[in-house]
Amino acid sequence: MPKRSKKHTEALKKIDRTVQYDPLEAMTLAVTSSHVKFDETVDVAVRLGVDPRHADQMVRGTVVLPNGLGKEIKVLVFAKGEKEQEALDAGADFIATDEIVEKIKDGWFGFDKAIATPDMMGTVGKLGRVLGPRGLMPNAKTGTVTFEVEKAINELKAGKSDFGWKGRCGACTHRQSLFWTGEIDGKRQSISGKDRGIKTCRQ
Repeated sequence: MPKRSKKHTEALKKIDRTVQYDPLEAMTLAVTSSHVKFDETVDVAVRLGVDPRHADQMVRGTVVLPNGLGKEIKVLVFAKGEKEQEALDAGADFIATDEIVEKIKDGWFGFDKAIATPDMMGTVGKLGRVLGPRGLMPNAKTGTVTFEVEKAINELKAGKSDFGWKGRCGACTHRQSLFWTGEIDGKRQSISGKDRGIKTCRQ
């Protein structure tokens, strides 16, 4: 059996494994029992109440998390003309110029999210093999293929996150130390509330 540190042992004493804590109590314990100096993460598991054997009960969607994601999101925009200027004015970090497109083909991925206007999908499609596997491909279903460039950028910068769970339980991760307990609980409520709004997620 591995030897535990004194701080780890003391932290365990704060938690009663026989008690079923409510979400806010559990998150308070997660924060107060931390004994390390780096930014830890909190994993939240959600019982979805779906039957994954049925294709119409896949749970997926997007949600804008309150208080952001705890990190700066760098956004790349595929746009031209007026929409390119709109993207820059809205705070886009990169515009997909020909030079940037070539850099992506060569393996550059200095951005977290990508947005594209519909008229640029011909260019984006050529990058599908490199963007797709990394989850960076713009998608109309998640609101990242749109002419409403300013709105899309603001949502991503504010903490918009995609989720897609195929099993009976889902899980998501929050950076712990950067948020107060109430803010972490707000994120949990945003995600669980979004789940309840999906008609396939039923008890």
